[in-house]
Amino acid sequence: MKQEKSFKPFSGYLLLFVLLLIIAGTVLSFIYGVIWSGIVFAVLFILTTHGFTVVNPNESAVLVLFGAYKGTIKENGFFWVNPFFIRKRISLRARNFDSEPIKVNDKIGNPIKIGCVLVWKVFDTYKAAFDVDEYEHFVFVQSDAAIRKLAGLYPYDNLEDHDAVITLRSGGDEVNEKLEKEIRERLEMAGIHVIEARINYIAYAEEIAGAMLRRQQATAVVAARYKIVEGAVSMVEMALEQLNDKAIVVFDEERKAAMVSNLMVVLCADKDVSPVVNTGTLHQ
Repeated sequence: MKQEKSFKPFSGYLLLFVLLLIIAGTVLSFIYGVIWSGIVFAVLFILTTHGFTVVNPNESAVLVLFGAYKGTIKENGFFWVNPFFIRKRISLRARNFDSEPIKVNDKIGNPIKIGCVLVWKVFDTYKAAFDVDEYEHFVFVQSDAAIRKLAGLYPYDNLEDHDAVITLRSGGDEVNEKLEKEIRERLEMAGIHVIEARINYIAYAEEIAGAMLRRQQATAVVAARYKIVEGAVSMVEMALEQLNDKAIVVFDEERKAAMVSNLMVVLCADKDVSPVVNTGTLHQ
C-alpha cells in the first residue's frame, strides 16, 4: 500500500533565470534566421513556463506523472517541477464543519434532532487524493453517519430509561469523546485528522417536543412537591416537639391530628393561606 512521500522540487527562481536565457535564444534564432533553433527554443519556453508552481502556506501539491504518484510538495514557495506533472492542490488548513441538525431515533426510539460541529484537516495527502473520491464530501457523509450511530447508543435523557448513567443531553464530555472517536475511525482511511468533534444542537423532534416538555414540567413539579412535603413534615414534627418540651399547650391525639392537618395545609398550599382568628376558647 502506497503512502505519502515528500517531493523536492527545483527552485522556481533558478528556472526563471533559465527561462530568460531561453527567451533570448528564441529571439536571436529568429533574428539570425535559424528557424529550427527558434522553434526548439519556443517549445522549451512553453514547457518551462508550464512547470512553474506556487505552493501557499498550509497548502500542498500532489504530483502525478502519467498515472504514477511521484510525491507531495508541502513546503511553501515558488518552485519548478516536471511540466508533465499533474498537480492536485490540497489544503492543509484546519476546517470547520457545522452540520445541519438531522432527525434520528435515540436508544429508546424517541425521535430527536441532533447536530455536531467538527474541526478537521488533511494530514495524509495520498489517502485524501487517491483512497477516496472527493474527501470533503466523504467527511460530511461519514460525520452524518457517526452522529446517527451515536444517537442510537444513548437515550436523550433518563425520564424513560431510569438506569441510564449517560444520556445525550447530560453526557457532556463522555458523549463528545465517543462521537470524536467514532468520526476519527471513519475518517482515518481518507487521511483526515479530527481535531475536535462535539454535539452543538440536540432537542426532541417537533412532533413530540410539546408532549415531552409537559412531561418534564410535570416531573419538575412532582420533585418540587416532594421537597415541599418533606420540609413540611419536618417543620410539623419540630413544632410538636417544641410545644411538648416547653409545655406551652397539651394536646390530646384528636387535637394533635387537627393541628398537624392545619399546619400541612398551610405549609403545602400553592397560595397564601388566609388566617382565621379564633376569639373563643381553644375548643370552640
